[in-house]
Amino acid sequence: MKSVQKIKVDNLELTTALANALDSRDPYTLNHSENVAKYAVQIAEKMGLPKASCEILRKGSLLHDTGKIGIQEHVLMKNGKLTDEEYEIIKSHPTIGFNMVKHISDFHSNGVLDIILYHHERYDGKGYAKGLKGEQIPLFARIVAVADTFDAMTSKRVYREKLDLAFTLNVIRNNKGTQFDPYIADVFLALFEDQLEERESTDSAAIKVI
Repeated sequence: MKSVQKIKVDNLELTTALANALDSRDPYTLNHSENVAKYAVQIAEKMGLPKASCEILRKGSLLHDTGKIGIQEHVLMKNGKLTDEEYEIIKSHPTIGFNMVKHISDFHSNGVLDIILYHHERYDGKGYAKGLKGEQIPLFARIVAVADTFDAMTSKRVYREKLDLAFTLNVIRNNKGTQFDPYIADVFLALFEDQLEERESTDSAAIKVI
């Protein structure tokens, strides 16, 4: 049991170290992996997935963009639209990340590698790296795809300001069944729509007072 526990601790330390290494390269994506992990776990809990699945999602989310460590800085930090060639380089990061950690045996069996390799797949089959479609895409990767998109859109990036919460939720709503698994998108929207309604109600009350 001590040996198993040590392996778990070592894997967690490795996961954290890789996530921190990526964050240190790009201040605009600082805490992105942590945020994605938080949203992914919230989705999983809302879906009623077991605690073990939530822990796998947390680890996989922390590592989902690890492959960007291998992307040239002038592409990763470009302040402007990517060329077609640069976009193809960015699209290689799931495969790079997969190859970086594929030797870790636990990640083969628990789904972490699926998250790293498939988090940019689309429900309609138009994503990357493998062009999987629908439920061909592993469940954990479908969950992380929603969480990843939400945090990317609502965070400031080198090429744009962060986007409005209501706008971002509408993008996810409008892309159910195309970019996102429709059920998972609905679960995620349910997490935030109550919060948005409360905010709008507060704003409305403030306007009346003014």
